[in-house]
Amino acid sequence: MKLAVVGGGSTYTPELIDGFARLREVLPIEELVLVDPAAERLELVGGLARRIFAKQGHPGRIVTTSDLDAGVEGADAVLLQLRVGGQAARNQDETWPLECGCVGQETTGAGGLAKALRTVPVVLDIAERVRRTNPDAWIIDFTNPVGIVTRALLQAGHKAVGLCNVAIGFQRRWASALGVTPSQVHLDHVGLNHLTWEFGVRIGGPEGENVLPKILAEGGDELADMLKLPRSVLDRLGVVPSYYLRYFYAHDEVVRELGTKPSRAAEVAEMERQLLAMYGDPALDEKPELLAKRGGAYYSEAAVDLAASLLGDQRGGAEGPSGTGGGGRRVGGSPHQVVNTYNNGTLPFLPDDAVIEVQARVGREGAVPLAVPKLDPLYSGLIAHVTAYEDLALEAALHGSRDRVFKALLAHPLIGQYDAAEGLTDRLIAHNREHLAWA
Repeated sequence: MKLAVVGGGSTYTPELIDGFARLREVLPIEELVLVDPAAERLELVGGLARRIFAKQGHPGRIVTTSDLDAGVEGADAVLLQLRVGGQAARNQDETWPLECGCVGQETTGAGGLAKALRTVPVVLDIAERVRRTNPDAWIIDFTNPVGIVTRALLQAGHKAVGLCNVAIGFQRRWASALGVTPSQVHLDHVGLNHLTWEFGVRIGGPEGENVLPKILAEGGDELADMLKLPRSVLDRLGVVPSYYLRYFYAHDEVVRELGTKPSRAAEVAEMERQLLAMYGDPALDEKPELLAKRGGAYYSEAAVDLAASLLGDQRGGAEGPSGTGGGGRRVGGSPHQVVNTYNNGTLPFLPDDAVIEVQARVGREGAVPLAVPKLDPLYSGLIAHVTAYEDLALEAALHGSRDRVFKALLAHPLIGQYDAAEGLTDRLIAHNREHLAWA
């Protein structure tokens, strides 16, 4: 089995490598290719990756290259983890929207649109090159904004599934609190990427007992602190929103906070400098503790689970990496996983070709969403509103023009006023001109 990671020079990559090494029985990789144009950075990450494999006894070969076509040739799956423009572009995404009184965030609001405009054309070019060398390869997208990028890939006819670590983070958190294995925790996770709610936490599978009321009653204060929302909001909703919902439920409060401290991009850039210095130490043969502060918790386990399901054979009925095993070699990933894929009637108020983030049955043929109960308008309304924005955002990313950018911003529920949309449009184009061929 050959896997390629495009953006393999990311400081995230050792997290991914650690998962591949620990879970080699689930995903038996023979060759792993890290692809990145930043050659010096790639060699630092690649060196640590080889040492992690060696320490954990993984027999697979790790190759580094700046040649995309050679790197993806013959790959069974290609993982995309790109950041077009790097942390410098992210820093801009997180700062200039504040000038218009809007949240500055790399995936939500105007900053998220800027990232989509930079990213979609690059990802589609990569995917076309993958298709030319190996049309049967799966593309697993971690690149934000995952929902928009995944929709672009699917609309272009690529074999693609989008993945985020929010759901697996909740799953691991509650498995630990409940004293069960992660594979026993099934989330009723519904929404769009970075716009999701946990409507149930079930033990044993989709039909299992819903223990969410117990979780909220006994751990509501801790959850509220983690989400930075009042406990009363969680109690009134009776569900657990992802932490990205705070940008919607407390927008003005967040804008005030962001104006009083350095951007997250600035913090991450400093962490990356420290991490790369660590990666260059030939004695380091495991992911450093600092990497946990970089973000992306359980990123590797989610990636292994999804790749194993897409590439493996689940007829053996074995558990994925979140399970405890049952004797013998495990083959394939978990049968149900939270992914980003086409709606196809799952949420009847959305078009079939909208990309949603829900539990799905995943196998060699791809992802098929599980049935979702009818949603209250409190949730379906916001989902529909953001989906409309994503439609316009993708049009702007694919075809360009100032008018398309303005319309996408005007449609976003966190903006919605023409004067703010005008100001944001001017700033977005000014700060991203080098990445926008049409600008």
